[in-house]
Amino acid sequence: MPATPAPAPAKKALTALDHRIEAAVGHSIDQLWQHRDRDLLDEPRSRLVDAHRTLVQAEHGVTFYRVQLQRLASGEFAVDQALFSRINRTVATLEEAAAIRDEREQQVVAALEPIEAAVRSSGTGPAAELPASDQAALLAIAQGAKLREHLLTQRLSVVTASGTRLAYSQFQRLEAAGLVVRDDAHPLHAGQPVTLTDTGRALLAAPHRPATRTAPPAQRPGTWPASSAPRR
Repeated sequence: MPATPAPAPAKKALTALDHRIEAAVGHSIDQLWQHRDRDLLDEPRSRLVDAHRTLVQAEHGVTFYRVQLQRLASGEFAVDQALFSRINRTVATLEEAAAIRDEREQQVVAALEPIEAAVRSSGTGPAAELPASDQAALLAIAQGAKLREHLLTQRLSVVTASGTRLAYSQFQRLEAAGLVVRDDAHPLHAGQPVTLTDTGRALLAAPHRPATRTAPPAQRPGTWPASSAPRR
């Protein structure tokens, strides 16, 4: 009986490189895949995610045939020549799946090493902090946006696909920083498409450290805590 083909993976499998990838990009694998699906990654990280996805598929293949081999050896089937033939075919298929997995693992390493080198050379790890308001603006623009001029007031603003309206001053700041670009081939009254630059995508995809909080001063033993507000 021929070996059953491996089913399509229902969820992401763990790989030996997951922790290394997360350390380099500062995101979980789930977040990284989501950013790729939303086209928020620069080219090096996009290549990394694409390579990682093929590795995950290969890991599913290895797992499938390994489980099948365990089932054949579990005692469920009669020990006869037919069983030996099925075991031999499954072992051969498992070896092929493992070879494919190893090859795709090397492809992930090849895509990951330039990112790790860039992080080491920068000496700063994650990219520079992005203000929350600008991060929200970039996220909105990433889903589609246009710079429009109001017909009556002639005021400019960016209207996103989600309906969010961004002030022109904020757009100018993002444009001056090289994070967004507009297509001025279109007239303003019809709307000029606004998209993220590679720099904008990289900055948006970079991890952002939470703001540090100053710990309250420790109270001396035997003293009452200070009241939060004076009583009247």
